Amino acid sequence: MMYDVVISGAGPAGSRCAETLARDGFKVALIERDTNWRKPCGGAVSARIMNKYYPQLRKLNPVIKNGALLFSANFQKLEYNWEGFGQDSLVVDRLEFDNLVRDVAVDAGAELFDKNLSIDFVTKNSQKIGIKTKTPSGIKEYLGKIIVIADGMSSKLAIRSGLRKHWKIENIALAKCAIIEGKTNLDEKKIYIYFRPYKGYGWVFPIDEKRVNIGCGTFEEANLKYNFNQIYDEFINSPNIKKFFSGSDYKEIWRGSYPISAKGILDKCLYKDNIMIVGDAAGFVSPISGEGIHPSIVSGQLAAETAIQALDMEEISNQTLKRYKQHPNIKKIIRNFKLKRSMVEFFYENDGKNLSTMFKLTEKDEDFRTQVINMFFFSAAPSKEFFSKIRASNV
Repeated sequence: MMYDVVISGAGPAGSRCAETLARDGFKVALIERDTNWRKPCGGAVSARIMNKYYPQLRKLNPVIKNGALLFSANFQKLEYNWEGFGQDSLVVDRLEFDNLVRDVAVDAGAELFDKNLSIDFVTKNSQKIGIKTKTPSGIKEYLGKIIVIADGMSSKLAIRSGLRKHWKIENIALAKCAIIEGKTNLDEKKIYIYFRPYKGYGWVFPIDEKRVNIGCGTFEEANLKYNFNQIYDEFINSPNIKKFFSGSDYKEIWRGSYPISAKGILDKCLYKDNIMIVGDAAGFVSPISGEGIHPSIVSGQLAAETAIQALDMEEISNQTLKRYKQHPNIKKIIRNFKLKRSMVEFFYENDGKNLSTMFKLTEKDEDFRTQVINMFFFSAAPSKEFFSKIRASNV
């Protein structure tokens, strides 16, 4: 069967892409390896996802977060409460969230094919005309005018497309997390982020009054120096974390580990011929924070809008698909990620001392605190004097 667009991967990026296309009347095949798989992820997202893209999220009764506590390597604290400033966030269970966005895509008219592992392209006359999948009943083929790769970091198609190469260990982050059920001493309206002395961070994200997502990881060269299973155990058993879990009746309902992009978007690898790549597979994961749900949704939507224009024009080529990469919102995300990447080395210098000094300076300098808040929460570039002030305070 011929489709207008075949999408490999029904996570946030692929499902948003499918929904947008289907609502415009196009025939869409949405291919997913396992709808019962929960992606290992902290699950923290801006509430604008619920307000702008998925009002259906309200059915999950998410606890709206109105603040964050950030801790440096020596547990110097920076707290910021944004209640009333329109910057609310929430924490989702990825199994619940991903199935919700898939259902929205299906309700819009996309055809979902579960238990299909994308393994290769279907080719004809050296042109990629579809996707070949492995299923419990054998090999299947889905043909399409446009192909969207949305099946994450481990995508076979991303490699076989020639859009990108295999990830190098120093270009990714490795993390491990769990969902724990039980009563805690956490403020369920806050998120807790812990920067480590090495390149890495941990988090404790209350999902609701009974469930918590907890995890940590390493990135870049720290992947080669540390065992993330070991640092996970050390993190969750740290007195600074254990103090929130004062009871004894806790149940681990799920645990997983995963790689994510640590370098930002592979902007030279977003499209080629009749193919576009979106979401995690293209590096739509924010450096430092690791947040990828919102940028992935944006990439899926804009890839769909690009596909719609190309299909309407009956011209599918590099010339028409490059509009995806050139979209102002994609350029904005790329700029934002590059800004954060430029700060990574500075933050983790001297076993995280710069970050500790930064948080300490916010206690006595309100203008400096505003710069730090704007940098972490609003992606604003700090002043030229910002870094020199931190270095001077270290002396």
